[in-house]
Amino acid sequence: MSKFGSPPPRTFGHVAVLKGGLSAEREVSLKSGAAVAAALAGEGYRVTEIDVGRDIAGQLMNLNPDVCFNALHGRFGEDGCMQGILETLAIPYTHSGVMASALAMHKERAKAVMRIAGVPVANARLLTRHEAATRHAIEPPYVVKPVAEGSSVGVVIVGPGANRPPDAIAAGGAPDDLLMAERYIGGRELTAAVIGDVVTDVIEIVPKAGLVFYDFEAKYAPGGSRHQLPAELSPNVYQMIRKYTLLAHQALGCRGVSRTDFRFDDTAGGTGELICLEVNTQPGMTGTSLVPELAAYAGWSFGELARWIVEDASCNRSDVR
Repeated sequence: MSKFGSPPPRTFGHVAVLKGGLSAEREVSLKSGAAVAAALAGEGYRVTEIDVGRDIAGQLMNLNPDVCFNALHGRFGEDGCMQGILETLAIPYTHSGVMASALAMHKERAKAVMRIAGVPVANARLLTRHEAATRHAIEPPYVVKPVAEGSSVGVVIVGPGANRPPDAIAAGGAPDDLLMAERYIGGRELTAAVIGDVVTDVIEIVPKAGLVFYDFEAKYAPGGSRHQLPAELSPNVYQMIRKYTLLAHQALGCRGVSRTDFRFDDTAGGTGELICLEVNTQPGMTGTSLVPELAAYAGWSFGELARWIVEDASCNRSDVR
């Protein structure tokens, strides 16, 4: 038996796996959804895969599944919009509810909540893409990222001593896009997850040579990164990451599974800071994804993890517990 205990028995029959969608993370979601659908079929569920479009409410009304596994990533699927549709249709669904999904997706507002809860976060400011491309938002080094995207989509690092913002910022989208400029934290990339109310171990992500940080390629390309599990840290730092992971999950009101990402600056001459970057309310479920790897380390197969997520599904997931 793993540290999470045994997965619950199968009670739902027909699962609709929501994948694809309308965001910049569509391709990742298609992979997550396909992997989840195969795993759930192996667990004995009747599975229907849906590539989500703007007609999703009508599709679900016609299909009438027992439960929806939300494998969408990014806008429309992970930001409270899909959760609101599912609440309206009274279809049980996985992961976090409307409020937590919307809050966690907006990086700057999530930071404000986590800071009040005692989770350490980096100073940041909001600005338009035009403003970010025209002059330094804050003193370099810093990171510029969309305020409401995931999977490291659109992230640009501005190095120390840069005379002006790099051209990649202006080329990334519309001038009035809302971005966040955040102080750059050097050091190691670390993550842990919450499954139910249990915190996993901590994993370190080491991007392959030539990659500056855990970007889209490092996340999803085979060989894009190396994972060290458990992360080789002092016991104090290790347990602090686990503490802040659960605290962030609870402060934002998350449900089911979430993953929280950190930077720990233990570089020579570094600050020694441990900083929370963000909380992911619908972590990836691909072959290179971190939550399935963390669950496997705790003794659960991919299928058992998928079954747990399904059986945890409900409506009213924004209710205060």
